[in-house]
Amino acid sequence: MTKVTVLGAAGGIGQPLSLLLKMSPYVSRLALYDLRLAPGVARDLSHINTNSKCTGYDKDELREALDGAHIVVIPAGVPRKPGMTRDDLFKINAGIVANLVSATAKYAPSARILVISNPVNSTVPVACETLKKMGVFQPGKVMGVTTLDVVRAQTFLSDSLGADHYSRESMKRHVTVVGGHSGTTIVPIVTDPKLRSKLVSRRLYDSYIHRVQFGGDEVVEAKQGAGSATLSMALAGFQFVDQILRSIHLEKPDVAPLPAFVYLPGIEGGKELQSKLNTRAEYFAAPVELLRGDVVKIDSQWLEKLGDLEKKSLAVCLGELDTNIQKGRRFVQSKL
Repeated sequence: MTKVTVLGAAGGIGQPLSLLLKMSPYVSRLALYDLRLAPGVARDLSHINTNSKCTGYDKDELREALDGAHIVVIPAGVPRKPGMTRDDLFKINAGIVANLVSATAKYAPSARILVISNPVNSTVPVACETLKKMGVFQPGKVMGVTTLDVVRAQTFLSDSLGADHYSRESMKRHVTVVGGHSGTTIVPIVTDPKLRSKLVSRRLYDSYIHRVQFGGDEVVEAKQGAGSATLSMALAGFQFVDQILRSIHLEKPDVAPLPAFVYLPGIEGGKELQSKLNTRAEYFAAPVELLRGDVVKIDSQWLEKLGDLEKKSLAVCLGELDTNIQKGRRFVQSKL
């Protein structure tokens, strides 16, 4: 029996994510919470002929939504609009994440907390520092979901090299993404040196990296102010939740481990990665090893596969990442 709670289930990401979770054979109970409309979304999904029980909860029923949850996914918050920076987002979403994480600690203390709300580079530190403040922080149970960067990196690599010869499915074996989850903190790693060489020889490397880093802007502009990347984010979020679910059910993943944005000092291999990167940044996205749904180890083997251009991108990332992290930490400290 596995209960998954989605906080922000009636939003642009929450609804399609909830649909995908309703289709999962690993979910027995699906709890949908939002300030409004979640009971309606749940009733709609409850008509789908899969075995999981779907229940909606309104703004005064957060405790009931969280009670007994094994996984809590947080896409709640406002989306980015044209002209809006991630700093603008942070001012609104940081408070939302802090409140929802506090409630999760009270009502579902063993739950894995998956943060989608942007800007992830800052909202994950908000979540972790909030839990530290409450004295209940478990590093392996808090993860920032950066899977959309991986999905885009694979898709755009196929596009750059020519989808007729390099299918998007095949790219899953040849690229991952590390660092953070915004702009230049996103560092795609093309693990196949032959494919990297093709990008460089065709003078496509820089444009490829830029498109992965700023792919969200494409969607914001194309939706003309009506939203951001919601459908692709829902799919990417589900892929990460699926790995957590499979781990809880003691099933080995059928794909390479996905990265997550986590607190390095509290997880095996984290301090080692910090040392290798020569950074004081305590949060970083890298492929993670899961055990029963918790992050138990950080993979750093990808460091051995870096090319000179990727090392340059990583240096830029580290220069910006800690600033984002400290913003999240200061937000929680200011509430003391």
